[in-house]
Amino acid sequence: MIKSMTAFGRARSTVGGKDITVELRSVNNRFFDCSVKLPRAFSFLEEKIKPYLQSKSISRGKVDVFITIDVIDTPDVNIAIDEGYAEAYITALRTLGEKFGLRDDVSIMSVSRNSDIFVIKKSEEDTEKDWADLRVVLDDAIEKFLGARTREGENIQRDLEGKVASIGKKVDEIEKLSLSDTVTYRQKLEARLREMLSDNRIVFDENRILTECAVFADKIAIDEELVRLRSHFDGFGEILNMNEPAGRKLDFLVQEINRETNTIGSKCQNSAIARLVVDIKCDIEKIREQIQNIE
Repeated sequence: MIKSMTAFGRARSTVGGKDITVELRSVNNRFFDCSVKLPRAFSFLEEKIKPYLQSKSISRGKVDVFITIDVIDTPDVNIAIDEGYAEAYITALRTLGEKFGLRDDVSIMSVSRNSDIFVIKKSEEDTEKDWADLRVVLDDAIEKFLGARTREGENIQRDLEGKVASIGKKVDEIEKLSLSDTVTYRQKLEARLREMLSDNRIVFDENRILTECAVFADKIAIDEELVRLRSHFDGFGEILNMNEPAGRKLDFLVQEINRETNTIGSKCQNSAIARLVVDIKCDIEKIREQIQNIE
């Protein structure tokens, strides 16, 4: 079953004295590209989140993770000051005052409103607990996120199956037209050759004419292309039902379907077949667009 790359999942819970909210959003992307936004005091958790998402079978898409953590029960912690950041922040405030003629009211209370100045020193035991607490809420959000991907994937799969079935019917029509078209074209070619040779009073070899007509008729036959097309349709259905990322495989297969369709269009002289080829190419383009949404 295929999955969409576009999805959203959100979860919120109070765990370990912390009010934690996690939001996952994703859009189409050729590869896995993840960005994580965390409170500065918990930024050390970012390196754990990305591989954790990949371990949950999220392999493609531009995934944005937004996490807010509000500490409700404050344990015994060691709070330090990021002196370099604090100095740069205060300098920026004073520059702002000088440039725009603002009153200088920089004080401890005004500066302390920027929480990024403070660094919470955590032991290894505390960091593991923070990760365990976050993982509880993260798992909930991931479950909803993957559920949304699956539901959207089911909708896309039904649409793709319908489009492939529609192309299959057009291919059947082309096959019927091609069988009669090849015979008709061979008869016309033979008649034309006989007429030209007779007009020029050339003695012709009956077997040679029949052979040449048969060879040329074979060149415009599309039996092989039709067989390969139907084989690609079968492969398309198999890939749709595989329990693994299918977007790249389907994209490659659509290129092959398009190539065979172009060959049919270049070989056939029948205007009805030409119209069907155009219709098929329109369906292929719609399929290609849908595939861009698949993981």
